[in-house]
Amino acid sequence: MARPSEEFLLAWSSLTASDQAYGWQIIALPSAGPVEVGAGRRSPDDAEAVILKFPSVRLSSGERLPEGQGFAVERTAPAGPDQLCLALTRRTAGSMELFTAMACDVLGALDEFVLTGASETRLLRVLLGRVGAWQEFMRKGSPMPGPEAEIGLTGELLLLQALLDAGLSPTAVVEAWVGPLDGVQDFQLGTGAIEVKSTLSTTGFPARIGSLDQLDDSIRQPLFVVAMRLRQADSGRRLPEVVAAIRDALKDHPEAVRIFGDRLVATGYFDTHAAEYVRQFIILEVRVMMVQDGFPRLTFGTVPSGITRAMYDIDLDKVVTNSTSIIDALKRLEAL
Repeated sequence: MARPSEEFLLAWSSLTASDQAYGWQIIALPSAGPVEVGAGRRSPDDAEAVILKFPSVRLSSGERLPEGQGFAVERTAPAGPDQLCLALTRRTAGSMELFTAMACDVLGALDEFVLTGASETRLLRVLLGRVGAWQEFMRKGSPMPGPEAEIGLTGELLLLQALLDAGLSPTAVVEAWVGPLDGVQDFQLGTGAIEVKSTLSTTGFPARIGSLDQLDDSIRQPLFVVAMRLRQADSGRRLPEVVAAIRDALKDHPEAVRIFGDRLVATGYFDTHAAEYVRQFIILEVRVMMVQDGFPRLTFGTVPSGITRAMYDIDLDKVVTNSTSIIDALKRLEAL
């Protein structure tokens, strides 16, 4: 659970930057297990930051730290010779609201892993992974998922749950979910991939294809499209309930929990917005279709020379092909 924003805002507001010298003013906050935490303000640029001190873990000198349009992770001078000291720092142009939300979420993630007995090394990876997820979210420049994106994310998560139910390794499943990282397809599994398309439409199945690569099975093979028709119903589940069910299925696999949390952040989904997702969905129909000759698509190999980019719509209800099962698709992908 994210830390309360007041924890940071009150500390930052009580610190003032000095024009006289370069340096940090820091107020200690509750630690995250062995990791000391502080709210800091740097002079002379008046930058707010979260300071994290790791007692004994190390980073290689060449490891690149995450940075985005509104923040940077920087090494700072340690208090002791064996400390790694990092500052998650807001840049001048960065949104204070977004930076505070990131600070609360990142520290909340560390707190949750402390409760699992995570080592100091794992806590460092949790920190860098979660900040990297925020980097991806900020790069997209999008707010929480809107109505259409909510349907799409629900469909992806329902498939993720089905993959877990099929007996795949939880860590392998969440690692395969690359859609939040702008993967060409939503899932990369085994030798191929799965693209998920979801709709509430009862007449036709409109599907937006985002690139010439998305339905190109010459890149990854075999390639499947999972068409998931949903309906709003009082007996259905809200998006946060689907998220909660997956977290429950992953709870005994800390690395899977970490990756799943990072992927959700990259999509723009945050637990603090859970009450705003009021629609409840049930699955009306699922079709699992292999992309092969005759499937309606545009690829680099089929469009005229000179076309380098395209986005187009197809109607999956008009695809003439046999539907298979998730289990059969996984076997063909050599994932099961």
